[in-house]
Amino acid sequence: MLGEAIQTVMRKYNVPNAYEKMKEATRGHRLDATSMRKLIESLEVGGEIPKAEIEALLTLTPSSYVGNAAMAAKRI
Repeated sequence: MLGEAIQTVMRKYNVPNAYEKMKEATRGHRLDATSMRKLIESLEVGGEIPKAEIEALLTLTPSSYVGNAAMAAKRI
């Protein structure tokens, strides 16, 4: 799930209640590529997140996003 990446970008740009917004948008919902795209594109509506960041999020897929796995693995 790309929720971690989306929430991280939201926090980077000080979007209020980023965790709660992601929880509301994702918990209990089955998200497919179309619904994830709509969720990401909705972040641009408020203008809080730059278009370049929105575009970067739109390129992510569950198989391409590894979060902080590499950094965490190095700590072991």
